Amino acid sequence: MISINQKTLQDLEFATLLKTISSYCVTEIGTEKSFAIQPFKNEEELMPALRQTSEYLSSFENNNALPNHGFESITNEIKVLNIENSFLEVESFKKIATLAETAYNLLIFLKKFKEYYPSLYQKSESIEATKLINQKIDAVLDKYGQIKDNASPDLVQIRRNINTVRGKINQSFGVALSQYHGLGYLDDIKETIVDNRRVLAVLAMYRKKVKGSILGNSKTGSIAYIEPEATLRYSRELNNLEYEEREEIIKILKQLTNSIRPFTELLISYQDFLSDIDVVAAKAYYAREINGILPNITNKKRLYFRDAFHPILYQTNKSKNEPIYPQTIELQQDNRIIVISGPNAGGKTISLKTIGLLQLMLQCGILIPVHERSETFLFDRILTDIGDNQSIENHLSTYSYRLKNMNYFLKKCNAKTLFLIDEFGTGSDPELGGALAETFLEEFYHREAFGIITTHYTNLKILANELPCASNANMLFDEHSLEPKYKLILGQPGSSFTFEVAQKNGIPYGLINRAKKKIEKSKVRFDQTIATLQKERFKLEKTSQILKEEESKAREESKKMEHINQKIQDKLERYQELYDANQRLIYIGQKIDDIAESYFNNKDKKVLIGEFLKMIEIENSKRKKISAKEKKVIEKIEKQTIAEVKVKVEAIRKEKKVKKIKAKQEAENKPKVEIILGDKVRMIDGKATGIVEKIDKKTVTVNYGLFISKASMEQLEFVERPKK
Repeated sequence: MISINQKTLQDLEFATLLKTISSYCVTEIGTEKSFAIQPFKNEEELMPALRQTSEYLSSFENNNALPNHGFESITNEIKVLNIENSFLEVESFKKIATLAETAYNLLIFLKKFKEYYPSLYQKSESIEATKLINQKIDAVLDKYGQIKDNASPDLVQIRRNINTVRGKINQSFGVALSQYHGLGYLDDIKETIVDNRRVLAVLAMYRKKVKGSILGNSKTGSIAYIEPEATLRYSRELNNLEYEEREEIIKILKQLTNSIRPFTELLISYQDFLSDIDVVAAKAYYAREINGILPNITNKKRLYFRDAFHPILYQTNKSKNEPIYPQTIELQQDNRIIVISGPNAGGKTISLKTIGLLQLMLQCGILIPVHERSETFLFDRILTDIGDNQSIENHLSTYSYRLKNMNYFLKKCNAKTLFLIDEFGTGSDPELGGALAETFLEEFYHREAFGIITTHYTNLKILANELPCASNANMLFDEHSLEPKYKLILGQPGSSFTFEVAQKNGIPYGLINRAKKKIEKSKVRFDQTIATLQKERFKLEKTSQILKEEESKAREESKKMEHINQKIQDKLERYQELYDANQRLIYIGQKIDDIAESYFNNKDKKVLIGEFLKMIEIENSKRKKISAKEKKVIEKIEKQTIAEVKVKVEAIRKEKKVKKIKAKQEAENKPKVEIILGDKVRMIDGKATGIVEKIDKKTVTVNYGLFISKASMEQLEFVERPKK
């Protein structure tokens, strides 16, 4: 059975997480339940809760969004229903009706879309969906939440009488108003309302002349508020009727309460169901906010969180527009303990808390921000020792408290335990505390527990390196700027960069050297070696990253070239096929022309038909029978190829046209030379050149050697003039 204590929840700031989740709840009871979220006791309860949240999250992306689940609490109404001879007021029935309708709609929806939401449907399957509650309430209350006139026969008659009396009141008041206004007894305002009753605003000097009941005066005493005598009689009658109405309404409400009372247990189940759905919805909304998913949960002892974010830090940095760095960590049977080392403020504690909080969230039914290929298994216990836990009340120092905590660890630690210890062994003499911490670590190791610890102790780094199923890790640190990179690197210990950080913060170099001399040279060399290894590793990682990027680019370019070559090859093949087809058509055309010419000369139809049949037989012998489907494919390819050729031909034509226009413009812009006898000329649209033999006004005789031609001066262009 899974059992996680309150200290773990406190160390991992689980309350802060629940506060955020509760803010997404829309009901009072849902909010209370969200604050009470605890780790599930067993896998049978946990897995449905995780799947429900995952299904609700998926509803944000599909077209079958879950209906509203909001309602007002009916806890007080349930208490009243459990009291014999009690009755509910109208407002209570309105709340019950809303609850019943909301629950009914959601239950019917989940039944309809149970393939989409199997886990949510399973949760609702045992709850009865009925409209009887709403039908009973709707028979009494209208859509505005008021008692209907026809709720009972007596109520119908009473309300008719009330309306009649109210009409008489208004009529009698109107008469009195006209009468006393005509006599000049009324103030300018004439009338007002006092205690929900119409009264005349009578001037104080005339109050004794107006028959009726005085219900009040103005602040100055200049006006007396009088209800006319005639109206007063009807008002008393109205009061009696309103009393009767109230008595009848109580009777109706008692009857309605008695009819709803048998559904008390069902209403309780509706409220529990909807409030549970509210918590599931809040988890889903929170998951959407942090990009949470449901990783693979296996029975194999392996915790693998890839690209994991601390959810609280993720939201905080997101709101501040600051970067947050994901971590990847793996624990499995042959590597179940990791010792993280490195400088302070490098992210060791955050990495520790990230793993712990994510595992805790998952075991509470909350989706976590990790890569989809992440996986984990369920721990029976998560033990934590994080932060300075001095206790003034209990007179405990930090170290005393930690020893007490370690004692608790030793009692509970087993093969299904995840322990998380921050700054393991601190609070005492480094050598003595380090030795004790080493012993504790060995004990946890032999019990096959899974765990992550952070430390500066060299002996723990060495131990992690020596134990077969343990390993070191470090937080990456920039050796130049001495700034943390917040990236966890598995496989080797980290240097604390104690002296380097001290130097960066302005500590005199002489003091640092004195400090180095006070400690063992071997320890300094060991720390320096670790620091050097970290630097080299960082360089190798940088080089490896560059090489990977270059390889990726080269691979992409190669794929592009292959694709282009293939396209060119396909086009060449299609163009060749089109050319061959056109050549064949030209050959057939020539053949037909020859046959036509032969028939033109001899007029022999028999020979004509014979030649045609012979040609057709030859062509048909070359054809292959193809299916309609293959024919369609071929025609499609041919159309595509012809279209491509047309585009290219059109482009060539346009290019030639542009060149021709350009040449013409150049010719026009070229300065004209006056043509004289003996000049070498040619036609503007021709290529042959000749010599001018005679010029008769605008007509020029040109000798081309084989023949002589005449042309106008505008048709000729100057080519060359013989040298003298």
